[in-house]
Amino acid sequence: MEGNYSTAAQLYATAVYLLPVLLTVVVSYFLGCVNGSILISKYIFRDDIRTHGSGNAGLTNFYRTFGTKSVAGVLLCDILKAMLAVLLGGFLFGHFLGLPMLGKFIATGCVLLGHMYPVTFGFHGGKGILSGVSALLLIDWRIALIALAVFFLVAAVTRYVSLGSVCAVLTFWICLWPFYHEPLYMALGAVLAGLVIFAHRANVVRLLHGTESKFTLHRKEEKGT
Repeated sequence: MEGNYSTAAQLYATAVYLLPVLLTVVVSYFLGCVNGSILISKYIFRDDIRTHGSGNAGLTNFYRTFGTKSVAGVLLCDILKAMLAVLLGGFLFGHFLGLPMLGKFIATGCVLLGHMYPVTFGFHGGKGILSGVSALLLIDWRIALIALAVFFLVAAVTRYVSLGSVCAVLTFWICLWPFYHEPLYMALGAVLAGLVIFAHRANVVRLLHGTESKFTLHRKEEKGT
């Protein structure tokens, strides 16, 4: 009888640890798969954003292709899905494991994976900047604002959105140390930064070769971010 009780207690303890992790990973990933650019281009414009410009299903390419119309829908979709994922991860990990920050980091990574590689759209999505910034604001709004300031400064001076994005995620990662002095957060931040930079690898190559497209307020189709 005592052995059965011990086994049941172990199973319960395992479930308490595993369920929050599995729910955070699965729900966050599938939230990431809800790509505003793809959905709006396919079901409102009867087109596919991935067949235009850079082929990227992100806000920059959407604006270049379709102009300001429906941009608000893309913004709302990609911001909300990231925030929902992070709130869920923080709650589940905080309530069951006492580790809310860890849950936020894991949810951010999974929602970005869903956005970049959505199973619902042939694993061809966006680069995760808008969703990433939205998620980082819930991880630590102070560091996120510093990263945003770096993004706007670099993008305004150079007119390279991709360069601003890469500099912003690196800024967020670097700032984790003075704010937290926590090696685990630095490691998780490095994974997130690496994920975003990997998504921008083609942009980095074009930047090095001087062929990257600069951002303009004029709507046009061209290769770029």
